[in-house]
Amino acid sequence: MRTGRAQGARRSSRRPRTQGASWLHSTGQVVVATNPVAVITPLTAGADAQTVMPWIRRSPRLRRMGMTARVIHGDGPTTVPRPPYARLPVLSAAATLAVVLLVTANQYGFHRDELYFRMLDPAWGYVDQPPLIPLLANAMTELIADEPWAVRLPAIVAVVAATLVAAAITRELGGGALAQGLCAWTFAFASFPLVAGHVLVTTSTDLLAWLLASWFACKALLRGDERWWIAVGAVVGLATYGRLLIPWWVLGMVVGFLLVGPRRPLRSRSFWVGGVIAAVVALPNLVYQVVNGFPQLDMGAALAENNADEVRVMMWPFLFILLPAVWVVGAVALWRRPAWRPLRAFLVAFVVVVVLTFVGGAQFYYPVGLLAVLFAAGWVPTAAWLARSSTAVRAGIGALLVVYVVVSVVVSLPVIGVGTLGSTPVPGINQAAADQVGWPAYVRQVAAVWDGLSEDERKDAVVITSNYGEAGAIDRYGPALGLPTPYSGQNALHDQARPPDSTQTVVFVGGQYGFARTLFEECEVRDRLRNGVDVDNEEEGVPVAVCRGPLRPWPGLWDDLRHLD
Repeated sequence: MRTGRAQGARRSSRRPRTQGASWLHSTGQVVVATNPVAVITPLTAGADAQTVMPWIRRSPRLRRMGMTARVIHGDGPTTVPRPPYARLPVLSAAATLAVVLLVTANQYGFHRDELYFRMLDPAWGYVDQPPLIPLLANAMTELIADEPWAVRLPAIVAVVAATLVAAAITRELGGGALAQGLCAWTFAFASFPLVAGHVLVTTSTDLLAWLLASWFACKALLRGDERWWIAVGAVVGLATYGRLLIPWWVLGMVVGFLLVGPRRPLRSRSFWVGGVIAAVVALPNLVYQVVNGFPQLDMGAALAENNADEVRVMMWPFLFILLPAVWVVGAVALWRRPAWRPLRAFLVAFVVVVVLTFVGGAQFYYPVGLLAVLFAAGWVPTAAWLARSSTAVRAGIGALLVVYVVVSVVVSLPVIGVGTLGSTPVPGINQAAADQVGWPAYVRQVAAVWDGLSEDERKDAVVITSNYGEAGAIDRYGPALGLPTPYSGQNALHDQARPPDSTQTVVFVGGQYGFARTLFEECEVRDRLRNGVDVDNEEEGVPVAVCRGPLRPWPGLWDDLRHLD
């Protein structure tokens, strides 16, 4: 690293010029910076940089460590050094992740959400989500192949990119090659990124959006280039097309600026320009919510009603499962390191999102976007500690990380044979694994019940499913077996289509049957779904019934079957 020439600690609004440096005005401190650590040395009363710097340069210990020294002043950006980009460890981690995700992409089958996305008609928005993810699923299906590996390509790209951004945040905070490499490899093969990259879900792109916004914010706060707030605004606006959760990131950061500073961004013109850009880009999504009575609030309330009790318990241990606990080191360092003082708002934002997750009770993994920022920060001091630790300590930490990665891969990816999966604890730990199993077998059973109807009865008959996974599976595999396009009252499928008014016979599938039977003159269970591999998921054991004689006209009956989940 090139040694910057320290300037006098004058109380002046004019910033000192140092090669490659940006500055935080914290009068009375000298930053002795290494790659990847920065040591903060207080100035004695009445001393200035010209007095202290010769002492620093004469220090044998600091010279042996290859340190450089810089002075920081006032309350502007900080002198956190930005080491060279660690191309080999970072890019090799991202490439390995891409290969692993591609190789495992077709092992089990479609996830229930993917079957749902590919079934949705293109629209401005949906009751349960913005338009991006269904649009991507349909595009992959139409342009490449109607197979799991093709639908999952956007998820793979997004999570590989998120890995690169996580390592870039580590670099932005002063992490050298060791810190960047450890961040990239452990992030890439942590449990949450693996799941988000293996199946196409709204989280796949949202994780990347939160990390990008955080990286750009770090640049604005640490380097003093306020133009990065414009980039932050663009990312926030675009993120609303995949998921409407990033306003929590914005709220958390603003609360952080107000509580712990710096308040400089709130006085920045670029910050507010970025806010306007975010609002303009997100405007179609906001208009959709207003025009349709804010359906996302209804969806959140429905999720909370179904999940809240479980979420408020599960979210705490999962903070240490979704990503390795290095994030705890990052949280402490963000609060204690003077050179990172401009970034303390991230810690407050994390707390805000955790509180909102607990209160809302919708999904336990909502804090993961900011958890990843703390994780990336944590590798800066952790790598420095490992570099000066004994071989035994480094070997022990390495062994722990290897165990975590192996467990994450086994739990998150389809590396266990589908015939063996049901005898392992994996389906109970990772619901996404169970939700990829059995769809073709289930559809064959529904087709057998359908074929049991007379030819005349099938003319005025339909298939109705309790959830969108069952509907999506029949939509994908049913045509080859002679099944018609199914209907479902769940989420956006309720609004997409309903059975014709002339319908008299229904093949009804799923757990909603207990209620549905009260809406018809007669119902008879003909079969129960079995995947044949003993994987316990939401479909296993639910009835396939034939119902006749609707008791109400279909517009009212269809509204009775509507549900959000």
